[in-house]
Amino acid sequence: MTKGKVKAIIENLVQVEVSGPVSQNEICYIEFQGVKLMAEVIKVLGNIAYTQVFESTRGLRPGSPVEFTDKMLEVKLGPGMLSKNYDGLQNDLNKMKGLFLTRGEYTDPLDEDSSWEFTPLAKAGDKVSAGDWLGSVPESWIEHKIMVPFGLEGDYTVKEVSAKGSYKISDTIAILSDKEGNDIKINMVQYWPVKIPIKCYIQKPRPFKLLETGVRTIDTLNPMVEGGTGFIPGPFGAGKTVLQHSIAKNADADMIIMAACGERANEVVELFVEFPELDDPRTGRKLMERTIIVCNTSNMPVAAREASVYTAMTIAEYYRNMGLKVFLLADSTSRWAQALREMSNRMEELPGPDAFPMDLPAIVSSFYARAGFVYLKGGSTGSITFIGTVSPAGGNLKEPVTEATKKAARCFYALSQTRADSKRYPAVDPIDSYSKYLEYPEVIDYLNENVNPNWVNDVTQTKDILHRGREAQEQINILGDDGVPLSYHDRYWKSELLDRIILQQDGFDEVDQSTPMKRQEYMLELILGICNQDYVYESFEEVMPFYIKLINICKQMNYVLFDSEDFKKYEAELHKEVEQRSAK
Repeated sequence: MTKGKVKAIIENLVQVEVSGPVSQNEICYIEFQGVKLMAEVIKVLGNIAYTQVFESTRGLRPGSPVEFTDKMLEVKLGPGMLSKNYDGLQNDLNKMKGLFLTRGEYTDPLDEDSSWEFTPLAKAGDKVSAGDWLGSVPESWIEHKIMVPFGLEGDYTVKEVSAKGSYKISDTIAILSDKEGNDIKINMVQYWPVKIPIKCYIQKPRPFKLLETGVRTIDTLNPMVEGGTGFIPGPFGAGKTVLQHSIAKNADADMIIMAACGERANEVVELFVEFPELDDPRTGRKLMERTIIVCNTSNMPVAAREASVYTAMTIAEYYRNMGLKVFLLADSTSRWAQALREMSNRMEELPGPDAFPMDLPAIVSSFYARAGFVYLKGGSTGSITFIGTVSPAGGNLKEPVTEATKKAARCFYALSQTRADSKRYPAVDPIDSYSKYLEYPEVIDYLNENVNPNWVNDVTQTKDILHRGREAQEQINILGDDGVPLSYHDRYWKSELLDRIILQQDGFDEVDQSTPMKRQEYMLELILGICNQDYVYESFEEVMPFYIKLINICKQMNYVLFDSEDFKKYEAELHKEVEQRSAK
């Protein structure tokens, strides 16, 4: 095992003089005052290894001994991860003592003493390979699959599988034989490096299935698909975190992984406090029961901040291989990019725009590419849908992190400060935002087949009305109410009707906080029907009161159960108002 000693220290970048071979991304431990500080090799030049330390380096001095492990940064995978709060190194935060994190304290992410009810899925004589299911244990409400370790190459024969019963995660539950007849004992635990994707699947096609989030401005206008990628940029106070939480609560996913990679400590604390109290509309239990939180606050070392997103993604890939729909939310990837910038600057690399690394777009793209929809062995499917938030300085959507993420993510949900200031929530700008999945032929076919035969055309028409409405509003603001034709007022208020009824949503109302796709389709058809009619006005002063009346009726429809008596009563009232004003 290679050893070394500290040569130089620049904040969290520590140069180590080594006495033997070391590799990129290898983990080492620096001895300091009786504790060991974990670090990762990020660059090797001759006999000098550049390492980023995951802890504070305050007080560390040159000459301190360093020991290399010959392993990469890895996570421990197995039953018992659901409902846990981890840091970026997968330390169980609930096991740590005291109010503040202690330097050099590392905890086991799994409970070695807990017993799990194992049910075998494979039998003696079966041919298996990496990622195949050997058995399952119930974890909360999901069936946690015990798999052939991802690191095993080639085919193996199942020699023996334990009978149904209660076992600890370290107990042997299967024995595999390789081609040479060597036996390999398998338990419920496996390890995997966080920066290497888990690829134990048959095929990874382009995603095509709609993933319902319950948020109308997303599902209707710019849909996310199962296994898709998207990001939410926006200035401070525009509602990025709230929108993410709403999606997490209502999305059609089996489990949620929240990666808080560098958010302020108070926001992370709110996450810990609020999530255990949220009711899960899918299961009727607590949302935390199908959630894993991986967090590093902004005042933690930059290396730990960078590790958190990779740790979260690796855990998501592990559960995807069980045939689950995983929703991964990262808040905020800007802090992750800033951590990359800090380390790049300390290594004196050639800076790119705004001093970010030159290869930032490649790093972001390779990370987003780990999400996706996959076909597994045995005919099952699994998916990771990834949505990250970006916090551009001053709301500047032209800065490098936003631009790099735009190239990688397929969905762009731009939060508008103007919409947030006018209390139009969710504050997703309908003009600037987009979903490139609407250009995929397989997604178009899926939507037209499963939602409405004319759905994609309806969405296109909706965007056109909103765009023309904004143009009309700008003309009215410039020329005045009486300086434009009546048609401009009508066009603007039709876009307002769509905006206030379809795009705006009350996250605190029991009914309106989440809208099923069937109801979204019905309401969009209803509103488009109103927008496609011509109306008679004596003057522009009659336009606003008419549409305000329609908006108020439709708002009431949004707050009552779909297809209920009250819903039908408001709908009849709506049709009556429309008929009275319609051109004969």
